[in-house]
Amino acid sequence: MLGPVILAASRSDALRRTISAAPLTKPVVKRFIAGESIEATTPAIEEMAGQGLEVTLDVLGEDVTDPAEATRSRDAYLRLIEVLGPLQLGERAEMSVKLSCMGQALDGGHDIALKNVTAIVEAANAIGTTVTLDAEDHTTIDSTLAIHSALRERFPRTGAVVQSYLFRTEDDCRTLAAAGSRVRLVKGAYKEPASVAHQDKAEVDKAYVRCLRILMEGDGYPMVGSHDPRIIAIAQELAQRAGRKLTDYEFQMLFGIRSAEQHRLAAEGHRMRVYVAYGTDWYGYFMRRLAERPANLAFFLRSLAGRG
Repeated sequence: MLGPVILAASRSDALRRTISAAPLTKPVVKRFIAGESIEATTPAIEEMAGQGLEVTLDVLGEDVTDPAEATRSRDAYLRLIEVLGPLQLGERAEMSVKLSCMGQALDGGHDIALKNVTAIVEAANAIGTTVTLDAEDHTTIDSTLAIHSALRERFPRTGAVVQSYLFRTEDDCRTLAAAGSRVRLVKGAYKEPASVAHQDKAEVDKAYVRCLRILMEGDGYPMVGSHDPRIIAIAQELAQRAGRKLTDYEFQMLFGIRSAEQHRLAAEGHRMRVYVAYGTDWYGYFMRRLAERPANLAFFLRSLAGRG
């Protein structure tokens, strides 16, 4: 029951200030955040690439309310692409973009976000990689999927993210599971009302499996975003039933969580992509990581108490 409380706290400016100022917070945050800049994060990218892992990179930030902030967010991704180019990793290092960073919530935000993210996708394509559009709260989904559809007309490898806790997601999966599509399935990490989302964890898990079956049986490329051992085993079974080779889908996990499992899957020949977030605006992202797994929250509390 702590998850919804933590998600509510992720929107609190007062708690943001308190937690950010705590002396022991930053060492704990480093478990989930690879660095405060792309330059600081590059060694981790190169190390993971050398270990057979792939990455998707997220420049932290969300809920932009100023056009200048949206431009700065776009430019931060363009700088990321400048750094990635010489590494020559291709799609082994792609990007994840939250459209709220690109100005989606502004007046005329749909068009602003489309313009900003198009510049990023164009630059990513020029160095041989691609972009996945992150899913955010349910009020943004129609705009995000419309932008995704528009981008795919020129850049068909642009990925989408869907969240199994939303009632609509099974239908979205049926639409998205088309040839050439890339779809990351996650459980969901925002506080959503009972009118649009499952509230019970068991129901979210059941919906995840139903969505995963649709994606595995479809013509697209499923990206299994989960740390749950049971879900991982089910994904492997569904892929085998659908006749998929190990290169016909991939697993995705967060930087700093279940690293040994990431290496195990990569060693078995699976495509294993690590979601690597970096930047200074880490609070919302960090709080959602705490809400997702009780073990993350326990780790944080032990560390604050000097026992981590």
